[in-house]
Amino acid sequence: MQLNAQDRRMMRRFDMRLPAVVCLAGTVEFHTETQNVSARGVFFYLDHAVSAGTKLEVTLTFPPHITLTSAVRVRFTARVIRVENPLPSARVGTAALIENYEFLRSNGSPDFLSALQEEFKAAN
Repeated sequence: MQLNAQDRRMMRRFDMRLPAVVCLAGTVEFHTETQNVSARGVFFYLDHAVSAGTKLEVTLTFPPHITLTSAVRVRFTARVIRVENPLPSARVGTAALIENYEFLRSNGSPDFLSALQEEFKAAN
């Protein structure tokens, strides 16, 4: 992957429209959709402007056609690293750096990735 002077991305981005719930300060919740995702970051639009440095909690759902198993929900904490200046009455583009993540269990039973994560934790 070539990087130009303006593009500081270290990981490949994948254009993925995934349902996401973004939580600010543990209370304010926004429902949105990702525009792109990488192993270290995510980009989405919000109806509310946030400042660079703001901590977020984001929950994404990866559908079966991506995971090749059942749908997988992932919750991660992230820090806003870039905010696009919106036009009046437009949504605000938000780029966030993923700092920590966890796979969530669905319907009370572990899915494949959650079980794998638990096995990894037990081994280490």
